[in-house]
Amino acid sequence: MSATISPLAPKKYPKMPAIEGVRIATAEAGIKYKNRTDLLAMVFEPGTAVAGVFTRSKCPSAPVDYCRQNLAAGKARVLVVNSGNANAFTGKKGRESTALTGEAASKAAGCSAGEVFLASTGVIGEPLDTGKFSHLLAGMVKDGKSDLWTEAAKAIMTTDTYPKVATATVKLGDTDVTINGIAKGAGMIAPDMATMLSFVATDAPIAAPVLQDLLSRGTAKTFNAVTVDSDTSTSDTLLLFATGKAAKRGAPEITDPKDARLGAFRRALGKILKSLALQVVRDGEGARKQVEVTVTGAKSARSAKRVALSIANSPLVKTAVAGEDANWGRVVMAVGKSGEPADRDLLSIWFGDNRLAHQGERDPAYSEAATSAYMKRDDIRIRADLGIGRGKATVWTCDLTKEYVAINGDYRS
Repeated sequence: MSATISPLAPKKYPKMPAIEGVRIATAEAGIKYKNRTDLLAMVFEPGTAVAGVFTRSKCPSAPVDYCRQNLAAGKARVLVVNSGNANAFTGKKGRESTALTGEAASKAAGCSAGEVFLASTGVIGEPLDTGKFSHLLAGMVKDGKSDLWTEAAKAIMTTDTYPKVATATVKLGDTDVTINGIAKGAGMIAPDMATMLSFVATDAPIAAPVLQDLLSRGTAKTFNAVTVDSDTSTSDTLLLFATGKAAKRGAPEITDPKDARLGAFRRALGKILKSLALQVVRDGEGARKQVEVTVTGAKSARSAKRVALSIANSPLVKTAVAGEDANWGRVVMAVGKSGEPADRDLLSIWFGDNRLAHQGERDPAYSEAATSAYMKRDDIRIRADLGIGRGKATVWTCDLTKEYVAINGDYRS
């Protein structure tokens, strides 16, 4: 954790309520960091359903393979997460260490290895010594407490400068159900999904296939619409657990994704995923500004998203934002290089409410003074209208500062 907390950090954190059926423990295993927690165990009561979304990297980490394999059964009893080492590109050793951790966790929780989920974050290519922490799991599983959500978020941080948490309580039928989420991520962030670990739990009685549908749809406009540096991690893992404990308070069991009673829950889950995704962007390594990029008038929504990501990932656009320079020519460049249909003479560009370019040239009403004043804000909105269709998309990123280079220039040393 860097000494200075991001200027875009939340001003206050929500109080995270307990979720019935979930207990949490953290520990200092000294995997990479000294004097801070780097190990998390979440224990779920029997009957907990699980869904997951993972990186699309062709070099996935050993824990991602492990989770994918276990996800098919849709049942979870324990989650173990370590920070400081990603256990990625570690070959046979990586598979052995996930097997050993899975074994230690299943023994500690009294469940099968198929109900264990693992995630690791940190340096790629270094073997993970499970001997550093597997002996701690029995005590952690035994001593887990229900009110440690913010502690859990701290234990999974790497270069993050603050823990990321979100919560919501909504009605399912006539019964209140709660959703809590935590995430980590600050660099190597790009769809799909970002060096991003996120764990969400609810007491709602929702079957695993329905959870999977909710999660897969919920990520498209949230975690798959953020980028810090265009680099997709090997380790991205987003897991959603449902303990079902609200059933005994009268919540209906949901077994069909089209069930109309899911409306409020779906919206609340979307809000939590978006909140966590934006907290990741706002903690982008060295970030000083959040940037929202919207593309309208594209040939299709998919095309709009590709153009938006081309703008959001452009080092020249991001450095201009860092320097508070309204250099809209760089946005023109990013639209043009995206490979998507566009027409130079129909393109319009806005920074905030200031229209800078219109119909293929600088807007006659453009004011350098007004736009420069706008660029001093913490939150910058860039919009490009392509003028050729009805496709639109929004993605979020941050600026690119000297600190980003400093953090990543000596990450392993």
